[in-house]
Amino acid sequence: MLDTSPQSDGRANAPSHPKALLSRSDLKHLGITVSNSSLLRWEQHGRFPRRIRMAGTTVAWLKSEVDAWLDARAEERSRHVYADF
Repeated sequence: MLDTSPQSDGRANAPSHPKALLSRSDLKHLGITVSNSSLLRWEQHGRFPRRIRMAGTTVAWLKSEVDAWLDARAEERSRHVYADF
C-alpha cells in the first residue's frame, strides 16, 4: 500500500523507487479526477501514460510517467494563452 498523504507540492507520497506505482486512488489524490472512460481514451490516443495490468482488474501507473505527464501539462500551460483580456 502506498502512502498517499500529500506532499508540499500537492503530489501523493510514494516510494522513490524508479518503478513506483500509482493506483487510481493515488491519481485522484494528485488531482487527476477524470472518469475511467476518459483515462482509457487518453491512454489510447497517447495523451496519458498507459496503465499496467497487475492482476485481474487491478491496474496501476508508473509514478515517474505520471509525474512527467504532470510536468508537461504545467510547462504547456506556461506556453498557452487561453484568453486575451
